[in-house]
Amino acid sequence: MLIIGVLVIIAAIVMFVIGLNWLGIILAIVGAAIILFSGFKVVRPIERGVIERFGKYLRTKDSGLTWIIPSFEKMYRVNITEQMVDVPPQMVITKDKLNAQVDAVVYYKIKDVKASIYNVDDHRKQLTSLARTTLRAVIGNMTLTDANEKRSDINEKVEVVLDKETNSYGVEVLRVEIQKIEPPPDVQDSMNKVVKAEQEKIAARDTATATETKADGEKRAEIKKAEGVKMGLILSAEGKAEAIKKVAEADADRIKIVNESAQKYFVGNAQVLRKLEATEESLKHNAKFLVDTNKVQTIVTDASGVTPVIQKKTTKT
Repeated sequence: MLIIGVLVIIAAIVMFVIGLNWLGIILAIVGAAIILFSGFKVVRPIERGVIERFGKYLRTKDSGLTWIIPSFEKMYRVNITEQMVDVPPQMVITKDKLNAQVDAVVYYKIKDVKASIYNVDDHRKQLTSLARTTLRAVIGNMTLTDANEKRSDINEKVEVVLDKETNSYGVEVLRVEIQKIEPPPDVQDSMNKVVKAEQEKIAARDTATATETKADGEKRAEIKKAEGVKMGLILSAEGKAEAIKKVAEADADRIKIVNESAQKYFVGNAQVLRKLEATEESLKHNAKFLVDTNKVQTIVTDASGVTPVIQKKTTKT
């Protein structure tokens, strides 16, 4: 745009030289307008503009419309959004002398626009190189197993180192992510076998635990069942004992009542009452007695409580 404006101005001068003043004036106005408008610059919200005048830093412009002096000032746009650097895969020797291919990505953003331009030649290139070196240093102090199990620790350590080292770049390291740590194929096969054996061991232990738990449950069930049977027998025996006790108490009460009645109404005739009860009980159960015929009268009269009258023999005079 600036070049076009300059060319138009030159054409206007030529018009003045050859005598076409009116055309020269028009071209001069058009050229000046083109040069003027070429100084307007737009900075997007995701950018910041660094303005230089004759190669010297002048100011930093936020988002919006700004104007610079054409040919005298120049503006550089810097992206301030979160950006990603893909660290190329590299072979790293671990603490246990094994080779592992490591791949990672680094997320960062520009926090100081001026420093990112003037303090480092190419902050992305510098950040990538520094990330590769830091990864080798951190993983080199770990075994391959630890490196695979503690990736979050590696991310944190690398992030701290990069954030500290790139502070002068005007760069803020947001996070580091390890994408993969791959050992050689033969080592990977060995590790897979170890993992498989460990899983089988865990499965066998779980099966044994389940079997033991089942057996323990069955044992407790049988014990509970036996305890229930025992308690049932105890309760049954206690019930029978209680019933016998109640019957005995009822008989005792009956005997007590009978004795009290006998004492009250049959004073002096307790023996006679007992004989009547025995006779009643025998007849109730259809008891049979073998009795001497010569003593029938005595037994019956004794049982009935009648004292036989002894007849005196009369003698003839």
